[in-house]
Amino acid sequence: MAVETVVIKTKGDILQDVPLAKVGGKGLFVKEIEDALLLDEIDIAVHRMKDVPMDLPDGLEIGVMSEREDPRDVLISKDQRRLEDMPVGARIGTGSLRRGFQLLHLFPEIELVPLRGNLDTRIRKIQTDGLDGIIVAAAGLKRMGWADRITQVIPVEIMLPAVGQGALGIELRTNDEAVRRAVSFINHARTWVEVSAERAFLKRLGGGCQLPVAAYGVKESNDLTVTGLLGSLDGREMIRDEVRGVSEDAEVLGTSLAERILSNGGQAILDDVYRKGLFCGEQG
Repeated sequence: MAVETVVIKTKGDILQDVPLAKVGGKGLFVKEIEDALLLDEIDIAVHRMKDVPMDLPDGLEIGVMSEREDPRDVLISKDQRRLEDMPVGARIGTGSLRRGFQLLHLFPEIELVPLRGNLDTRIRKIQTDGLDGIIVAAAGLKRMGWADRITQVIPVEIMLPAVGQGALGIELRTNDEAVRRAVSFINHARTWVEVSAERAFLKRLGGGCQLPVAAYGVKESNDLTVTGLLGSLDGREMIRDEVRGVSEDAEVLGTSLAERILSNGGQAILDDVYRKGLFCGEQG
């Protein structure tokens, strides 16, 4: 089978000097690509699952997910300093509300610096912008062959990953059975289960590009553990919980976890966002 790669630059790729929460959230990375799918200009779209909004356009779906790369976040720092060794006032770059929120809970003495751009651009800013370090996803570095640049891998117990982090999904037209059959061999069952649970968690919360949201599913044999987190706008409240069950109930478990967090103070956090008119339906 002949395969042609079509590169499509999205609005999210172009607007790299503005925080995602201020320009529409993660859907900015998929809209132009989905338009091409709907117009039959391409047959499949490859996405980072953490970029994919919960609600897809009519006629499109995520058909398969490949095996997940390392879902954790990592620190790249100047002078190879680890987070616990950073001086008071250390300047750490991140463009993620989720990362910044969890980081400040553990290390309130650091300064967060907004960070956007391609991976190599962000790494370069350690020198050009006088940063002490940056926090990025391990998956991107490893896929680029840059794992040797990692100073510290941050455990999920310290920094819970974004929903779908490390996973790649293939979006296709719902009625295109030929393409579905052609790509079905790529699907990785464990990744599908874990990310499905995480996305169910996010869907029940409604997403929120102005809120720190994180979730991480781990499948072992037929057991599935899902851990989730929701943070407040002012950074003062963190609600974290986990549920366990069987992998066949992945979406049920994700939804149940969200319900627990909502009943434990999460609903008040979401209500505050609605009152301020900041809710935009996508995770930041």
